[in-house]
Amino acid sequence: MVSDKIRSVLALAGKRPTDLARLYGTTQQSMNNKISLNRFTADDLIRIAEFTGCRLAFILPDGSQLFFTPEDIRRKDDEKEA
Repeated sequence: MVSDKIRSVLALAGKRPTDLARLYGTTQQSMNNKISLNRFTADDLIRIAEFTGCRLAFILPDGSQLFFTPEDIRRKDDEKEA
């Protein structure tokens, strides 16, 4: 599950779900619910990767890599235009 991988990457980065809750400006309980319900968007994964010092990427069969960066996160203004 994605939640297990998020818990693992947080632990490997020396961070806790509480730290992630602070990043999101939410309560620890709310973040625990998000994790336990496995409710993560692509934007969430990009933010978590950045927060933990990781990189998120598609790795193609030929070895090429397409990285996702914080610039790829959909902004509220972008949603209104879509």
